[in-house]
Amino acid sequence: MKIGEYYDPRKVFGASVSAIAKQNERIVLFSSDSGKSSGFSDFMTACPDRYFECGIAEQGTIGMAAGMATGGFIPVFCAIAPFVTCRPYEMFRNDVGYMHQNIKIVGRNSGITYSDLGSTHHSLEDFAIVRMIPEVVILAPQDPNEIKEATKAMLAYDGPVYMRIGNPAIPVLFEDTEPFVIGKGRLICEGTEITVISTGSMTEYVMKVARALKSDHIHVEHIGLPTVYPLDRELILKSARKTRRVLIVEEHYRDGGLGTLVTELLSEEPDISVRRHGIPNCYATNGPYNDVLSYYELDEEGIIQHIKDFMN
Repeated sequence: MKIGEYYDPRKVFGASVSAIAKQNERIVLFSSDSGKSSGFSDFMTACPDRYFECGIAEQGTIGMAAGMATGGFIPVFCAIAPFVTCRPYEMFRNDVGYMHQNIKIVGRNSGITYSDLGSTHHSLEDFAIVRMIPEVVILAPQDPNEIKEATKAMLAYDGPVYMRIGNPAIPVLFEDTEPFVIGKGRLICEGTEITVISTGSMTEYVMKVARALKSDHIHVEHIGLPTVYPLDRELILKSARKTRRVLIVEEHYRDGGLGTLVTELLSEEPDISVRRHGIPNCYATNGPYNDVLSYYELDEEGIIQHIKDFMN
C-alpha cells in the first residue's frame, strides 16, 4: 500500500481477518445478514465450517459467540455498527463484558458513513456506550494499514474488543507498518500553539488542516489515536502541557466519546483549555456523506474555522 492510495476499509478488514483465521483454527467468524459486505466472502468458501450466518438477530449472535468463546474459540462478529452496539447492548454488556469473553465485535459503516440511510443507521454513540462496559478495548484505526495491524493486535489480545471502521474508501496516510500497540497513539506532526486530537476517519481531515494552517502561521500539534480506550495518557498529557489548548475532533457525538474521555483526563490539569468538536446531540441529518460532514463542520473548512475560533 502506498501513501495516497484509496481502499475500501471493509474489504481491508475482511481480507485481514480472513487471512489470519485461515491460519488459526480457533478463530470463527459471525455475521448478521451482512457477511459479504463485511469482506467475508473468501472465508465463507474456504472455511465454511467456521463461518456462521445468523440472520438479522444480533442479540442471539452475541450469545452464540459467547458460547463459542467459552469453548476456547476466538469469535469475530462484524456487522453494521449500530446493530452490534445499540441493538444488542444488554448482551454486549453481560455476555461479553461481564463474562470478560475473548470476543471481537467490529462495527462497520460507522459514524455517519451510512449517511444516506439516516439516523437509524448512524453510529454516533458507540464510543460512549461501549466505554461504559468495563475492560472493553475500543479501536478506531485511521487508515488501511492501521486496519490491518489493528486486526492482528485485536486477535492477539485476550479479552473483549470493539473496533469501528467506516464505509467510504479511505487513503493510506502513513508509510510505516509498525506493529499496532493497543493503547498507543501517534504523534503525526509537532506544533506549539494547539493540540488537535483525532481518531478514525477524522484523522485524514485533520492532517490536511494542519498543513493548511501553516500558511496562517498556526502550528498545530496533531495526535492521532487509533485506540480510543484505553487512552494514551502519556502522549496526550505531554502535548497538552506544552500547547495549553486541546481540540478533539471525532465523527461521534460531542458528548460521551473521545472528547469526553480526553476532557476527563485533563480535568485536573491547571490552565489547559479543552474543546470538543463532533456532532451535536441530535438525530443527525442524512444525505451524501461529504455534504453531511460539511453540514456539521467536520470537513476541512469547518475544522479550520473551529481551530481559529479557539485560537482567538
